[in-house]
Amino acid sequence: MQHLSIMDRARNALERGDRFPAATLPPVVVDSWQRCRDAGLDPRGAPRQNVLAFSQVNDRREENAALRRLALAEMQLLYSQIAGSNFMIALGDADGIVLDTISDQHFADSAPGRSIIPGSIWDESQRGTNALGLAAMYHKPVAIYGREHYFSCHGHLSCMAAPILNSRGETLGLLDASCAYEARQEHTHALVRMAAAQIENGLIFQECSGSFIFAFHPRMEYLDTISAGLISVGREGGIISLNRPGIKLLEGLPAKIGGHFDELFEAGFGSAMDGLLNGGVIRIRDRAGSSLFMVCRQIGLRRARAAVAVKAERPRKMPPLLQDRNAPAFVCDDAAVRRSIADIGDAAALRMPVHITGETGTGKDLMARHVHQLSGRKGEFIALNCGAVPENLFIAEIFGHERGAFTNARAEGAPGLARAADRGTLFLDEVADIPPAAQTSLLRFLDSMELRAVGGHKTHKVDIQIVSATNLDLQEMVASRAFRADLYYRLNAFTIRLPPLRARSDFGGVVRHLMEELAPGTPITDAAIAELSRRAWPGNIRELKSVLQRALVRRRMEYIDEECFNGIEPATENDQESCALCRPHPLSRTKCREIRAVFRATKGNTSQTARQLGLSRTTVYKHVR
Repeated sequence: MQHLSIMDRARNALERGDRFPAATLPPVVVDSWQRCRDAGLDPRGAPRQNVLAFSQVNDRREENAALRRLALAEMQLLYSQIAGSNFMIALGDADGIVLDTISDQHFADSAPGRSIIPGSIWDESQRGTNALGLAAMYHKPVAIYGREHYFSCHGHLSCMAAPILNSRGETLGLLDASCAYEARQEHTHALVRMAAAQIENGLIFQECSGSFIFAFHPRMEYLDTISAGLISVGREGGIISLNRPGIKLLEGLPAKIGGHFDELFEAGFGSAMDGLLNGGVIRIRDRAGSSLFMVCRQIGLRRARAAVAVKAERPRKMPPLLQDRNAPAFVCDDAAVRRSIADIGDAAALRMPVHITGETGTGKDLMARHVHQLSGRKGEFIALNCGAVPENLFIAEIFGHERGAFTNARAEGAPGLARAADRGTLFLDEVADIPPAAQTSLLRFLDSMELRAVGGHKTHKVDIQIVSATNLDLQEMVASRAFRADLYYRLNAFTIRLPPLRARSDFGGVVRHLMEELAPGTPITDAAIAELSRRAWPGNIRELKSVLQRALVRRRMEYIDEECFNGIEPATENDQESCALCRPHPLSRTKCREIRAVFRATKGNTSQTARQLGLSRTTVYKHVR
């Protein structure tokens, strides 16, 4: 509370134009506030939000291509460490201009998130006191918490930025993490500094791919950490590059580019190489008399071998976070999805049949598996695509058949899927395609949970959780007599409605989840997600997954940005002439278009369309709804 009261007095003085209590504020904040006031910025006003044109952003990205490649990989790792904390991670160039962002969906959709975008300029003269601009100015890490920002509209934000330096101490870029909390985030600030240091080390390996690179530290167990010094030397021992920890460990010695290995270490370059090239750790003394451990991290003989060393230095994918075993295996941050699944556990405990509705590709299969998981049943999860089973074999497929029960029956008979799902879950996918003749048998089974194999006489009692799913409107099918009303009411005791992808508020989370499945650890930028969110997605998550796969195949770098989707077009108008189920399958589209054309010609009469084409009403309904 004392900190807040001090800040209250400082803010009041700043906004009134009075002298603010400099002794109670960090010096970097005091100096920045004074510069902003001298520049005529109004702390109660709105900052200037200048944004570069996309072509200029691309030019800057190309100028910083090597930095960007390493930084995006490190940003993805940093995101995985703080995901779910309402953060945004941004990469800026040396001028404080944002090149890329990776963020939580909630922050990206907020007003601050919409202002931190590629091309946005975070110079102090325009945005007031902010970490990104000050880190660019001072060439050192800066954290600005809450109302330490000059503009009062930024008072609920905290931002932490660290410069990315080359071995000459020049700023190449900036790494920033911003969150919608005023509280101090010391842990996150430390993670940002560590990420910047990791990028700097990666740049040394990348830029010195033809040189020897040695790691050194006073303690051997620190040789594999970012605290270790890195020194890159040529074939004759000339110093090509040093990282910041290396310069600090050799403080007081001529540790500079252009110097020589022998000027820093008592053992000559030749003697050190004899020990290092044997692959082990050596002990060496620097010219100040300090004992150090040293190991060779890269042998600069050929670029091919160097490339392997660079790869080894890249941030690796973090192991998955341990979660509640009942947590869903899909993204469910959307409010509509959360409401749909809130009571699944109770419904399963009461053995209520669960019915899942939603457009094709919305994740009904995953939801069905989640129901099985929450039910706690020890039996199997058995799935049946009702539309893929011939009408005359449907009953035998579910209930099984005895030997020789019908023509082409299996010689040994078959137990059926219902018995295989005993003490487990039977998932009836595309339930709208159940043949009319089989609907009566299924209804009787649901009422009693007793079954008798085709051609058999013995009745079996089973204990099954029933889950069904469809992308059609069963109520309309009931009204048109294409589906039994009593079976419909039996199946939808508990209904889960999955929204289409275009209506989901957690679209960004869905994209990142799919990316982690398809290419673990591969970064995807906020700009890329924004580009994807503008599409209609008639095929929903299934279509999104296909687009991401094509982008991964076509990418030129180890990340996905908005340019990766150029030329990957959404479904065409001709594709829209077929239903969503047939659209991905060329052989099915022709038949589907014919059914839909006749349906339009008969002015939407399902029965007349079925008679003209010699199809069942269920089949027609599947293609026209």
